[in-house]
Amino acid sequence: MSVKDRITAKLTEAFSPMALVVMDESHKHAGHIGHPGSGHPGAESASETHFDVKMVSAAFAGKSRVERHRMVNAVLAEELRDGVHALAIQAKAAGE
Repeated sequence: MSVKDRITAKLTEAFSPMALVVMDESHKHAGHIGHPGSGHPGAESASETHFDVKMVSAAFAGKSRVERHRMVNAVLAEELRDGVHALAIQAKAAGE
């Protein structure tokens, strides 16, 4: 399973989102740490390293932006530890 698919599955399970888009933006970051060809340790095998997540979920109602980001980061802790270098998050509640 790809990293993108794992991220999508974990976020779907944790937040039951009304809308979810996970975009792999790794190709935009060629040469950055963790990207193949960057010369950094471990980069040879990493190809999915940068993601943009846009999600709408009732779980975010009444939560601050920081709280929402912490919730997403907690669910994706394994991916962030094991090779995801950057994660842009737009987490909204319904109606926002």
